[in-house]
Amino acid sequence: MSEHYFHLKADWPGNRNDIGTIYAQNLQTKISIPSEMDGPGEGTNPDEMLLGAATTCYIITLAAMLERSQIEKVSLVVDSSAVVDVTNGIFTYKKIIHRPTLVIVNEKDFKMATRLLVKAEDTCMISKALNGNVEIELEPTLLVSDKIEQ
Repeated sequence: MSEHYFHLKADWPGNRNDIGTIYAQNLQTKISIPSEMDGPGEGTNPDEMLLGAATTCYIITLAAMLERSQIEKVSLVVDSSAVVDVTNGIFTYKKIIHRPTLVIVNEKDFKMATRLLVKAEDTCMISKALNGNVEIELEPTLLVSDKIEQ
């Protein structure tokens, strides 16, 4: 068994509508409550960070699966959205919607690439951590490069 440790330090100097800072090995940024939730909207926020974790985990997992399956891709882009419900002052991170667009080189890989688009979500460790708490929806687009009209 191998364990990996990741560290993050957060500094929050004031009250609800102040601006804090987070520091990790490869990430340093301001944080605050988003403007949609009546905050200052400066830097990032927990909602964006959770969405970012889910999206980056998905895209990296999918890229690794495509590589292991020797599926040559032209491009891979994921556009993701999050739905946060506010009912009676209670905030609930309800849903993440991933919209991956994968362009592959060979038609022969279409069936396997279709399966991997879904399997990557099931395999991603962030998705596993969210399972049962946050719904994750996929709206994939898979294209073959020679079938795309120029």
